Amino acid sequence: MKKYFVFVVLFTCGISAIAQQTLLSPAQFLGYELGERFTRHHRVVEYFQHVSSAVPTVELYMYGETYEHRPLVYAVVASSENFARMEQIRTDNLKRTGLAEGAPSTKVAIAWLSYNVHGNEASSLEASMLTLYELVNPANAKTKEWLKNTVVIIDPCINPDGRDRYANFYNQYGNQPPNPSPDAKEHREPWPGGRSNHYWFDLNRDWAWLTQIESQQRIKIYNQWMPHVHVDFHEQGYNSPYYFAPAAEPYHEVITPWQREFQVTIGRNHARYFDEQGWLYFTKERFDLYYPSYGDTYPTYSGAIGMTYEQAGHGMGGLSITTREGDPLTLKDRIIHHHTTGLSTIEITSQHANRLVDEFEKYFRENNSNPTSPYKTYVIKSTNNADKIQRLASLMEAHAIRFGHPSAGKSTRGFDYTTQTQQSFNLSTEDIVVNIYQPKSRFITTLFEPQSKLPDSLTYDITAWNLMYAYGLKAYAINERINFARPWQRKAVENTPVQNKPYAYVFRYQSLADVEFLGALMQRGVKVRLASKPFRIGNESFDAGSIVVTRRNNESLTDFDQSVQQLATAMGRKWFASTTGFMDAGKDFGSSDVSYIKAPRIATLVGDQTSSLSAGAIWHFFEQGINYPNTQIGTEYFKSVDLKNYDVLVVPSGYYQLFNDDMLKTLQGWVSGGGRLILIANALNAFADKDGFALKKYATEEAKKEAEKIEKEQQAKDVLASYESAERRYISELISGAIYNVTLDKTHPLAFGLGDSYYTLKTNEMYFDYLKGAWNVGVIKGKAKPLQGFAGHKINKKLDNSFVFGVEDKGRGQIVYFVDDPLFRNFWESGKMLFANAVFMVGQ
Repeated sequence: MKKYFVFVVLFTCGISAIAQQTLLSPAQFLGYELGERFTRHHRVVEYFQHVSSAVPTVELYMYGETYEHRPLVYAVVASSENFARMEQIRTDNLKRTGLAEGAPSTKVAIAWLSYNVHGNEASSLEASMLTLYELVNPANAKTKEWLKNTVVIIDPCINPDGRDRYANFYNQYGNQPPNPSPDAKEHREPWPGGRSNHYWFDLNRDWAWLTQIESQQRIKIYNQWMPHVHVDFHEQGYNSPYYFAPAAEPYHEVITPWQREFQVTIGRNHARYFDEQGWLYFTKERFDLYYPSYGDTYPTYSGAIGMTYEQAGHGMGGLSITTREGDPLTLKDRIIHHHTTGLSTIEITSQHANRLVDEFEKYFRENNSNPTSPYKTYVIKSTNNADKIQRLASLMEAHAIRFGHPSAGKSTRGFDYTTQTQQSFNLSTEDIVVNIYQPKSRFITTLFEPQSKLPDSLTYDITAWNLMYAYGLKAYAINERINFARPWQRKAVENTPVQNKPYAYVFRYQSLADVEFLGALMQRGVKVRLASKPFRIGNESFDAGSIVVTRRNNESLTDFDQSVQQLATAMGRKWFASTTGFMDAGKDFGSSDVSYIKAPRIATLVGDQTSSLSAGAIWHFFEQGINYPNTQIGTEYFKSVDLKNYDVLVVPSGYYQLFNDDMLKTLQGWVSGGGRLILIANALNAFADKDGFALKKYATEEAKKEAEKIEKEQQAKDVLASYESAERRYISELISGAIYNVTLDKTHPLAFGLGDSYYTLKTNEMYFDYLKGAWNVGVIKGKAKPLQGFAGHKINKKLDNSFVFGVEDKGRGQIVYFVDDPLFRNFWESGKMLFANAVFMVGQ
């Protein structure tokens, strides 16, 4: 069988020697029973290597490594017959999808079990070893039978960095014997906890967006196999019974009746085993199938039966904890529950293998030949910024989405994402077309459809994510099929050779790649200027925000021209070499409106009171997004830090007690002296309605009293409401991740490079009045209505004429307010540009 990735030598001679012996159980190999302690990731990998070496029908592959350089591995388990033809089984399965040419000649089901995506949901990694063992245990006749028609893939740990963070914590603080009291330190992880990966990202929200290296490497392998069944093993609060399929509503409408039906079939099989043992469980609640970036929905939208299984425990579970019923919940209990559903999944897959393969093939036959979604083609105009197109194209390629250029131009009509109406437009041969007559049809629909039908507003996650808005693209959705005649290929940037020494180099500022280039210039000591107003040189027009690099002030660079040109070439930036500082229109390069940009010294607050997800997104943005230095300062010692050493302080979303009156005065003094304070999402609550800050929830005391009066009237109406309706009343004040159109002041530096429009992804219920005596750069004007996604009618009314983002000038510095997190999960591309402007452009 072909190895898709070479497995590196990870093991000592001692382990290799053990691996050549007879197959060992996990307890025999590790030297302790599963559940007696938390096994570190490297030992689990070693056990999988042992099984692979001892059993000829198990192959272990390394498909990548984490940011902290831990290996990412998966094992393939099969019968002898199927193992011998594994490559044929894999390629035949791709033929069923249309991702490979030809007709399949084998018919074998593929089940994929993914463990420990959240590091502190720690029982599943332990269960993966037991499940692997039982699949190859010579004494287990049942699993031998199942493997005759089913191939099993096991990824023992999606998130090794988070897993080891949790295991190391518990192994350090755990009592011997374990203390089951929830008050014990061993049940209280320190910030940020083990749930997330190295950059504190939730990998179970990243399957579609692929912002993290673990996701990027895993999705390559997933799309090389395309399993028929996929399970994502999780844990929830320690007082909850076990959860398994069928999932709760809402289901996205692209999910097929068969996918719904088989969720029930699997659930009934699990219930049979749980009933025998008297274990509590629940189904059809809480965990829905809607948001496309989960470990259950992404496989579902890729033709599989995708499921989440949730065991009680989570980060507080430890080795043993007392539940609210007074019962002990042990790690051993948690392992056996996950092990039971894992084997039950393989059993039911084997029992229905033929039907699963047939329905899988039918799913893709419909995708390729007769997709039912009303919008058949999505058109991305060639006039969009090339870097934005490149980033979206790379994402689509990673997901095996097919796209390209049409053979001919034509006049057509479709839904205009900018105007939210049906419009006529001209299709050109340089535009990109993505039609849904292809293997990833339903997944494409979930990413791009103008409106997603939401059967039930009670949902587990955000309800809007449309990538046309996320990337700020001019695009259309049309009802007719348009094929592409030639594949998309990015046009190489062509720069005109510079004959003489130009007066200045000019660069457009329109994308995150331009931000990275700006940062790279600064780090190389190149002095850069910012044009705060539009200008024209000859026939070349430049928007406000353009970057100007003059020869003057860069005399100290002996290789000035070579430095600028080589960096621009390496980073794919197009320069315009100007021989003069005299503009044909707009301000000359010596004007105060073309000002020097100081390279900012940036600090970010991290630690207790901050949201680790928000702090992690900021960390990842600087380190992996634009490669610019950022100093992380812990909340526990923030008061002792001299802020004069920094120009920018970023305060992530969080719930702060840190900012008392004295600290607020300190920050105001630092800002007045030239500092820039950037506040994100819930961090605003620590500064709103405080003396010296322009951010107010209500414009006047009268407006506040009027709002309170309306609230009391509503509460009076709710007095006689039924207990059953409480949840529905609650969601009337809830925003489940909805997209709103923002009215933009394009002339302000905070809006540079955003184009004519901005769409905000609102994931909280905060609302504030317009800033007084400050810059309201982004606002919701008039009646608030989401373009996509759910927002309760009560909270929507409160968003009428509300503030979204802006800047308060204070002395020589500024405060930047973001009501919505522009770096939420780092997939909102336009938000990254907005945040970059707060860091580099504002105050310059």
